Amino acid sequence: MLLLLLLQVSASCLWLGRSEVVTSFESSCPQFFFRETPPNEALEPESPAWICQRYKNQYYFATLYDRNRRIPVYSAYLYQPGPGTRPKTWLVEPQLMGPTYPKTMEREWTLLNYFNVSLEELSKSQAVLKDYKNLTGLNRGHLNPSGHHPDTSSRTATFTLTNIVPQNEKLNGGAWNNYEQQTMIRRTQGCNTTYVVVGAVPGNNYIAKGRVNKPSYLWSSACCEVDTNHRKAWAVIAENDKNEVQLLTLGELEDVLTQLYGRGQVSLFDNDCPRE
Repeated sequence: MLLLLLLQVSASCLWLGRSEVVTSFESSCPQFFFRETPPNEALEPESPAWICQRYKNQYYFATLYDRNRRIPVYSAYLYQPGPGTRPKTWLVEPQLMGPTYPKTMEREWTLLNYFNVSLEELSKSQAVLKDYKNLTGLNRGHLNPSGHHPDTSSRTATFTLTNIVPQNEKLNGGAWNNYEQQTMIRRTQGCNTTYVVVGAVPGNNYIAKGRVNKPSYLWSSACCEVDTNHRKAWAVIAENDKNEVQLLTLGELEDVLTQLYGRGQVSLFDNDCPRE
């Protein structure tokens, strides 16, 4: 009897180990971070979920998700822009409901119709499409943008609601879009590999009857490897009610986030990434 119990526990642990909601990025999808070093714990919310974002059996980026506020804290990815169309299908993360659900992102419709999941059950674990209906002055803002990826699958993977925040409509289509599409192209000239960590600072306001937090700030940071001996870095921050983006050094952004979060000194990249 004891042997059977031990076997059941062992099997359960193996199954949990397959879940893409992981215990740490270092052990599961470290490739999206410079020197395989994620941001430190100063950004961690009370109820975090570490998600190795998986689509069609492949990892495409990493997201630290705030279960309570139902928004991402940050998403980390490699900057690899390429031509392609913008996807239209929005996805959710079944794994946030528990380890018995699919380990890859799925459409809400698929879960409701094929996996016997109720919308109420799904919405307990994360934001759902209904939360983003009928917004005024806000829209679904990507942290990790689809245009920073080279092919259909990698772009589609960014269309998970765990990578989305309520973003000021003018900012999303204006100054933030200019940074993503123009400034990044200029700044990454000469870079062999560019690691990006982009995030959202929680605010005091909510949408969807208090379900989904509206961030007070959006920020993005990049660490670029020019060659084995040379690196450069930059960062931006924007208030989520103004169409303005402020360009900063990496060190300046870390100091600003340290003040905004108030949980100790923030570190976004390994120390070999320049702060000046």
